[in-house]
Order: sequence, then structure tokens, then C-alpha cells
Amino acid sequence: MSTLRVRRSVAAVAAVAVLPFALAACSDSGNDSASGSESTSQAPAAPDSPSADSSADTAMSGPFGPACASVPKEGSGSFDGMAKDPVATAASNNPALSTLVAAVKKAGLVDTLNNAENITVFAPTNDAFAKIPQADLDKVLNDKTTLTKILTYHVVGQKLTPKQLENGTFETLEKSTLTTKGSGESYTVNDTSKVVCGNVPTANATVYIVDTVLMPK
Repeated sequence: MSTLRVRRSVAAVAAVAVLPFALAACSDSGNDSASGSESTSQAPAAPDSPSADSSADTAMSGPFGPACASVPKEGSGSFDGMAKDPVATAASNNPALSTLVAAVKKAGLVDTLNNAENITVFAPTNDAFAKIPQADLDKVLNDKTTLTKILTYHVVGQKLTPKQLENGTFETLEKSTLTTKGSGESYTVNDTSKVVCGNVPTANATVYIVDTVLMPK
């Protein structure tokens, strides 16, 4: 009987001695598990921070096209400067759009365009107007009704993204429609007018600069 008691006492002492190590091991395991949980919970947060993909998306959402290279890097005529002004004012700061700006003034549309909200303007360059025989251009510029009809045909009452231009039909302020096609950085309007500098932001509009004047049907 005494021998059995001694054995039981030894076993009890051993159990007591082992218990702290077992608890410590459990505690360490718990810490490792928590660390693992923290690592796992932090990993999904990465997409919320700036990444190469988001940077690429931002880049794709900016102005594009060969004619964009001629836009000033600084000042009111730069992309940053144009973004601060309403569309008619912004266009007046771009030398390549001086004929368009003169036409807008003749038609009395400066305030109309500057006060509009969330519009898209397809803006013909000076070279686009130069494709029209001078006699015909002079006639249009001196006919306010016809000029207004042509200019308002270049305006859509919503901001259009490049994605929407891939295959779209849109009503213009002139009340008829225009069509757009393309992808990437290559788009046409009514199959003939090419976008040469697109997705240019102004304070109240998105501008697509085109190489041919659009004519309503």
C-alpha cells in the first residue's frame, strides 16, 4: 500500500510540473494563431491601397490620342488648367480650337455651354474646319440658325467614357443622333471623324477633339 501511495505522489508531482509547460505551449500556439489571423486579415487590405492595377486604370481614364501631345504642359491651356474651367472657356485656351471658339461666340452659345452640366463635346480642330471650302464656311459662320444647329450637334447631354464610345448611339442637343465606334485609343464619330485627343476633362464636360466637323442629317 505504501509503495502505491508513493507512486501516486510521484505521478501527481510530475503532472503539476508538466502543467505550466502545457499552458505555455497552448499560449504560444494561441499567439501564433493570432499572428496568423492578423496576417490573413491584413492581406486582403492590399487592394484598397494604390497598386499597379489601379494606377493603370487611372492612366487609362486620362486623355489619349496623338493630338494630346500638342497640348501645353502648364498653364490655362494644359489639361490641368482646362479641368478647372467650364468647357467653352477651356476651349478658348487651346489654340487648336480657335475656329470652334469663334463659331461658338458667333452663335451665342458660350453661356449655354459653360452653364450646362455633365455634357460631352466633340470639338473639331482648326484643321477640321479647314476641310470645309472657305466660301461654305463663311456662309455657315454668318448664318446663326445653321451654325447653332451644327454646333449643338457636337454636344451630347451626358459625360461619355471611352468605353461608351466603343459602339454607341447618342442623342445630341440638336435633337438628332450621332454614332461612335472603336476601342482602346482609336475611335470614330459617324464613321468619318476621328478622335485625335479624347477624354479631356473640363469643369463641366468631357471633350473629345475630332479631326472632321460633324454635320447633322
